Amino acid sequence: MKNIQVIAFDADDTLWINEPYFQKAEKKFCDMLEDYLPHHTVSRELLTTEIKNLPDYGYGVKSFMLSMIETAIQISGKTLSLDAIEKIIEIGKEMLNEPIELLEGVEEVLQALHGRYRLVMATKGDLLDQERKLQRSGLAKYFHHTEIVSEKKEPEYRKLVKHLDIPPEAFLMIGNSLKSDVLPVLNIGGYGFHVPYHTTWAHERIDTKIEHENFKQFTKINEILAYL
Repeated sequence: MKNIQVIAFDADDTLWINEPYFQKAEKKFCDMLEDYLPHHTVSRELLTTEIKNLPDYGYGVKSFMLSMIETAIQISGKTLSLDAIEKIIEIGKEMLNEPIELLEGVEEVLQALHGRYRLVMATKGDLLDQERKLQRSGLAKYFHHTEIVSEKKEPEYRKLVKHLDIPPEAFLMIGNSLKSDVLPVLNIGGYGFHVPYHTTWAHERIDTKIEHENFKQFTKINEILAYL
């Protein structure tokens, strides 16, 4: 741990609440289509469409909105009304304007680490939306650098540490996703701290037990301060 120079934080469901807003929107969407299919079937079809569209649309609310529209058109047999499409767009706009609710302990941790390490926000999603959430959160003052990428895999992390001009062993990533925040960083030689959130998007879930000297898991984010 003595080698760490840069600590990167995931944003959604690590710094602030995100997934519950998607789940609330998905419930509204399923309610709209319950005359066609049961909720669980609509949810499954939506997830399939989202994953299919990731290479074209990436992550975030706008991608989710487009996938909802596409799914609704398919499920309705192309009979979806313009009013229904407008309602889906309104669901998306409501998501973009949800309040920024910081998770417990986040600001305490950033205050404690600021000045001792270079702090980075490294997250996936829509550039405009994530930049806006960071500004509204009041946390921008803590970060030396912000990295908003379309994917968080090994190539993206290698590019990030090169940009930061540090070796991988000087890099620590903290996040709620083993798939995106931890495993790729461990694979390039960095450190990964996992702080699970109580709900996770199905696409980010993996059933993997990690045994690695550079890995630690915590219940709450402020527990990491005992190791830094």
